[in-house]
Amino acid sequence: MSKLYFRYSAMNAGKSTALMQVAHNYHERGMRAIILKPAIDTKAADYISSRIGLSKPVDYLVGESDDLLEDIDLTGVDCVLVDEAQFLSSCQVDQLWEMAVTRGVPVICYGLRTDFQMQWFPGSTRLLLLAHSIEELKTICRCGRKALYNMRLVDGQPIFDGDQVAIDGEAVTYESVCGKCYIDYRGWIE
Repeated sequence: MSKLYFRYSAMNAGKSTALMQVAHNYHERGMRAIILKPAIDTKAADYISSRIGLSKPVDYLVGESDDLLEDIDLTGVDCVLVDEAQFLSSCQVDQLWEMAVTRGVPVICYGLRTDFQMQWFPGSTRLLLLAHSIEELKTICRCGRKALYNMRLVDGQPIFDGDQVAIDGEAVTYESVCGKCYIDYRGWIE
């Protein structure tokens, strides 16, 4: 039986780089892996990109109301790879699970577990409930501890209020931090 995998981490742990490596491995063995990305992630348009400068075109940009079982042709597909899976709807995660279970195609999702306010993303919540395999990719905080949380910075200053989704841009950036640094920064702001 094929499985649904969820590989999660805080920002900047190399999720997109790992996805591209998996895609390369499939391609190198003469197999076909397709890449999906939620359309809400406008960074890099119809590509996935990593902070180390790698990029790869996306096969399907997933809209918020797309039916993945209906819209994606799995003929000849050996693996489905999903970047920024936290932005999927619960229903779309259910569809990915069904792809793996009934259609025999492994589905590997990469994404964040929580947002900058330490709240669940709908896609991540459902993945944590349904995935056959859950793996944390690790990264470090500026203090050297393991980073688990995402801190939003606007013009370089930490903020703790706002919409759940704000894609990296000139004014908005993110930093992965440990719990202690998150609390220290939050106390500094309030």
